[in-house]
Amino acid sequence: MEILLAIVVGLLYAAGVYLLLRRSIVKLILGIMFFSHATNLLIFVVGGLHKGQPQYTANGIAAVANPTDPLPQALILTAIVIGFGITAFFLALMYRFYQTTGTEDLDDMTEGENL
Repeated sequence: MEILLAIVVGLLYAAGVYLLLRRSIVKLILGIMFFSHATNLLIFVVGGLHKGQPQYTANGIAAVANPTDPLPQALILTAIVIGFGITAFFLALMYRFYQTTGTEDLDDMTEGENL
């Protein structure tokens, strides 16, 4: 399972780089989202996967020799919320950019224009 998730993480990073190098602001936002999701999956895989095994028993003893750490899962939940906020901000910024310039091409953004 870890190998499959590692391949998915690599594909998400590759797609994110490809989208970041495009000229459209929509593709830029999608590339940032792919990077965020790939990083979340990477943290999840590095945290360890144990299918169907409880982390601790009722008396507090570890059920497995090397239990899954709950800290990466908490970090991922926090990163999802922060990523959602950043994405909402970027979408609002993109909408305002499109209203002002009439295009979504990033090359049309110059310093000399009155926006």
